[in-house]
Amino acid sequence: MSERRYNEEEVAAIFERAAEAQHTTQRQLPSPEGMTLAQLQEIGREVGIAPDQLAQAAKAVELGERPMSRTFLGLPIGVGLSVDLDRKLTDEEWDRFVVDLRDTFDARGKLRQDGAFRQWSNGNLQAHLEPTATGHRIRIRTIKSDARGMLFVGLGMLGFSVVSAVGAATGGGFDDRGMVTALVVLTIAGVGMLGSLLRLPSWARLRRRQMEELAARISDQTNARSAPDL
Repeated sequence: MSERRYNEEEVAAIFERAAEAQHTTQRQLPSPEGMTLAQLQEIGREVGIAPDQLAQAAKAVELGERPMSRTFLGLPIGVGLSVDLDRKLTDEEWDRFVVDLRDTFDARGKLRQDGAFRQWSNGNLQAHLEPTATGHRIRIRTIKSDARGMLFVGLGMLGFSVVSAVGAATGGGFDDRGMVTALVVLTIAGVGMLGSLLRLPSWARLRRRQMEELAARISDQTNARSAPDL
């Protein structure tokens, strides 16, 4: 059996996914004949992308995964992934997938079923199993719902501190040690709240990688079950 080759568009998608996980810059290398995974991994070694990251990204492209994201002021606050399977999952396979979800995200979560639709949720982290014309679709998504609030509160704290400091400076209020201490504490709290938002990109990368690994595992199980016995 000939080795799978990836076209120009798929090569770009693979390097983009792998680069996001590895914190490196994407490198697009088009080839009219396409490229094998081994060739992609050889190129990846030259630019510092781990072979397993490229293999995982290539798997995601083969599965036809559709990544989703939500941003706020340039920061990622939501991550999602959707993948279509070529057959319906059995009850037992869905149960195992739920176990995998719990292990991956270290969360027990809650189960819900509404007719043919199933859901596992743990707060804003959700996984859905939906019927399609050819089988089932799995959608996984999560969102940092408190990100906007933290941003506005942090900016509000800093703004209030600045205005109060200017007023104290012009009115001689800096002689009040209690006021100075309160402004310092308020400023530190505001900076800390805004600083926590800087971790959002790494959070989004981790969640995206976990979702892709979950999708790859359930797809591998599906392919193994549907493969004919030789």
